[in-house]
Amino acid sequence: MAFHAQGDSRTQESRQQAELLAIQALEFLAADGERLERFLMASGIALQQLRNAAAEPEFLAGILDHLGAEEALLLAFAQHAGIDPADVARARRALPGASWSDSRP
Repeated sequence: MAFHAQGDSRTQESRQQAELLAIQALEFLAADGERLERFLMASGIALQQLRNAAAEPEFLAGILDHLGAEEALLLAFAQHAGIDPADVARARRALPGASWSDSRP
């Protein structure tokens, strides 16, 4: 999965790819009750609000932030998705409110 810099002409494509990765991450979290419960508690969102929230880029960014906050979770998701863990950081930077100070490309 290739993510491009914000100034790149492919910014919209990168954002769409990042949103798809975040939705995939949400599905990963939802597949395990304990992981989902930790995410819901950390995000403060109710289970009934997930569907509507998942349409918001800021919420999707929060999903990637949640993965990035716990290395074991990040690595488990990356292995599950068949991606490099750094792809999560790149995807996060393509979404609003990027907070990761990750300097990797």
